[in-house]
Amino acid sequence: MSSKAYDHAVVGAGSAGCVVARRLVERGNDVILLEAGAPDENHEERINTPVRFPELFKSEADWEYYTEPQPEMNDRRLYHPRGKTLGGSSSLNAMIYNRGVPWDYDNWASMGNDGWSHDEMLDAFKRSEDFVGSGDEEFHGTGGPLTVDDLSDPHPASEAFVDAAAECGIERNADINGRRQTGAGLYHVTQRDGKRCSSAAAFIKPVLDRAGLTVETRAHVTGIRFDDATRAEGVDYRRDGETHEVDVSEEVVLSAGAYDTPQLLMCSGVGPAEHLRDHDIDVVADRPGVGRNLQDHLFSFVVYDRTDDEPPAPTSNIGEGAGYTYVDDDEPAPDLQFHFCPTYYMNHGFDNPDGLGFSIGATQVRPESRGRVELASADPTDDPVVDPRYLSAEPDLEVLREGVKRAREIARADALDPYRGAEVWPGEDVETDAEIEEHVRETAHTVYHPVGTCRMGNDESAVVDDRLRVHGVDGVRVADTSVMPTIPSGNTNAPAIAVGERAASLLEA
Repeated sequence: MSSKAYDHAVVGAGSAGCVVARRLVERGNDVILLEAGAPDENHEERINTPVRFPELFKSEADWEYYTEPQPEMNDRRLYHPRGKTLGGSSSLNAMIYNRGVPWDYDNWASMGNDGWSHDEMLDAFKRSEDFVGSGDEEFHGTGGPLTVDDLSDPHPASEAFVDAAAECGIERNADINGRRQTGAGLYHVTQRDGKRCSSAAAFIKPVLDRAGLTVETRAHVTGIRFDDATRAEGVDYRRDGETHEVDVSEEVVLSAGAYDTPQLLMCSGVGPAEHLRDHDIDVVADRPGVGRNLQDHLFSFVVYDRTDDEPPAPTSNIGEGAGYTYVDDDEPAPDLQFHFCPTYYMNHGFDNPDGLGFSIGATQVRPESRGRVELASADPTDDPVVDPRYLSAEPDLEVLREGVKRAREIARADALDPYRGAEVWPGEDVETDAEIEEHVRETAHTVYHPVGTCRMGNDESAVVDDRLRVHGVDGVRVADTSVMPTIPSGNTNAPAIAVGERAASLLEA
């Protein structure tokens, strides 16, 4: 067994963890960044070529998790890819840069989380950005580590989707990260010169040689070590069959994501006491909210054959087209999101037929269903039990049903006539509400946005406070999507990076 001391240990080199490690090192801290996956060079061509991201699913770079059977989705066990390499899921995702809406963050602040309002989060978003795309400068930053750009070669069908949405009453919007989210346009992407700009590429690769930064890959953290009280002394990890100890003089920062962060806390004795005792884990702090409050977005797709012969460009992120509108006009912000793909996108791409197609995914952006993450065993290398309880809240199904109808309306608009062939999903014989709902139950899948399992707040079920410190122990913070009290109204990579920025500034204070 080997051991070494650092100021901070950051667990997980994903969207937020890379940010935290970079900012701490910039301020002269001695930091170790621990990543369970392999170096991203092992998958360099597929990671760097945007259109190839689905090839990373079920590869060595993917944790390849599965949910428990979902009763409201015909008892399916849904596949959940999560990044297992430098950059985490930012090395596997569709590179969409989408912040959500101001209401999301003002709502967090209204729950008693000081420092998390939209204005404060906007500062964090802008601090990360090197924005070189088209948009309102008031809402974007330049000179940051993360390149955010327009798609360099969008497919003509994606442009036609924007026109089709306008025909259906969804006004054009060239910058959904700007003054308003409502409307249709093309997504901004985390790409640099047509290649993926992951959190690892943006925040860690440029400082790998800097004094004070140690990066260990294939380092699976197995637990937080506490002293005789409840103060974190460090973490243990396994690498190449050997156990290593890391001692910390300041803090441990958990950035392992919405599934692995609560699992690591529970394996370390922080979580629901009864559940820990069921697995013969000594209780360090009884925190009943650890692993609870799981939220995620679902896609429900309409899919058509394409009649043209132009494949997407290598720079395509596949999810090129953006759309936001309302199903319920009384909602505080748009409640329905569209992703337009100039390809088939069926079952994460695994069930795509031969040839060319296009897909429009409908998503309810503020689902009411709540699930949980639990332990399968006390072994931190076992997969956690993931139970999102999708569609357990009736409004979630209602919005998705209406979303499928509206996606069909857009797909059948005149602007897409040059591209639209036969309807593959749900199929033209699927017409009634009940039939559309069955299509949702049978085919919908994750949009890859799990959040909320270490919720921020100050009540008994909250896991961290608004400075991201874990309640009940000292010297441990969480910086990833698990701290989000509610899911942002859009893709979660940009908000995760902003959480990393906020965490780093809080560690400085």
